[in-house]
Amino acid sequence: MRVFLTGATGLVGRHVAEQLLARGYEVTALVREEGAAAALRDRGVSLLRGDVREHERLARAVREHDATVHAAAVILDRSDWAAYHALNVAPTEAIARAAAAAGRRLVHISSVAVYGRRRTYDGGPASVTEEFGLEQPLFPGDHYARSKREAELALWRVVEETGLNAVALRPCVLYGEFDRTFSPRLARALRRRIAPLVGNGGNVLSVVYAGNVAAAVLAALERSEVTGAFNVANDGSLTARQFVERFASGLGIRPLLVPVPRQPARLAANALDLLLRAVRPGQPLTLLKNAVHFLGSDNPYVSRKAVVELGWRPLKEPAVAAEDTGRWFARAPGTEQFRAP
Repeated sequence: MRVFLTGATGLVGRHVAEQLLARGYEVTALVREEGAAAALRDRGVSLLRGDVREHERLARAVREHDATVHAAAVILDRSDWAAYHALNVAPTEAIARAAAAAGRRLVHISSVAVYGRRRTYDGGPASVTEEFGLEQPLFPGDHYARSKREAELALWRVVEETGLNAVALRPCVLYGEFDRTFSPRLARALRRRIAPLVGNGGNVLSVVYAGNVAAAVLAALERSEVTGAFNVANDGSLTARQFVERFASGLGIRPLLVPVPRQPARLAANALDLLLRAVRPGQPLTLLKNAVHFLGSDNPYVSRKAVVELGWRPLKEPAVAAEDTGRWFARAPGTEQFRAP
């Protein structure tokens, strides 16, 4: 099978490319700069230089392949809503319409952010299935969550209009080798040898290893008769404390973990959010309060549907994945800042 992949130099995309190649697929990756994708080229990935805003180029690539995996997205950026729409929403609809016209399978990497980030933790553990819906309120200014929701809604409109064969995978917070967001922040914090835990760290953290999400992508490609949206947000049950300890072990660090009571942490985060909003009114909303909820709450998401219907089986146990990720940040070229002194 020939697969067209967007976002191949990102976290999920890199893992998807590796697993596709290992399974014998032919992979073409859309890249903005070929130099940034040299490692993919060396592994046997064909590179197509372009940008997700070039919709005709996207459509042509979709037509020329048997299936498309759309993993490209802007996640943490100070851009305005117009930029998020141009990079996350419009390309998703363009790819969906091209796939529908060509009769191709589409696997879209979405996010649990589509559920909104106000109420997802309110119901406690195992409270958010795919039936939670996309009508919950969003934080004003949360451009990422809004863009992922609108991208998915565009996808389902195309499905309804055309019968497009599509799957949307909804991971929670991602980590793993090649990460540029969550994992490096954790590595920097642990390198200081003292790290706070919200609460006692006994909550099951809502994180998922990118390699395990990639396994869901392959499952979706290989079960081409299955369509719809799937949470891929439960690849194990590591507590926050266990996750940090295993990640730190990979880094070669034994940090002092300092419990911080939940309520004071949430109040402080909320106050800082309000302050940042006041001094930076034109910038996307800062969600420190939401981050504290994430770090101190149990995983509310349920991934049973992906297990049953897609046959999703994580490739790596989360304790091993966390340690391997820390080890990668301790050794990989360009990650010297994360290494133990």
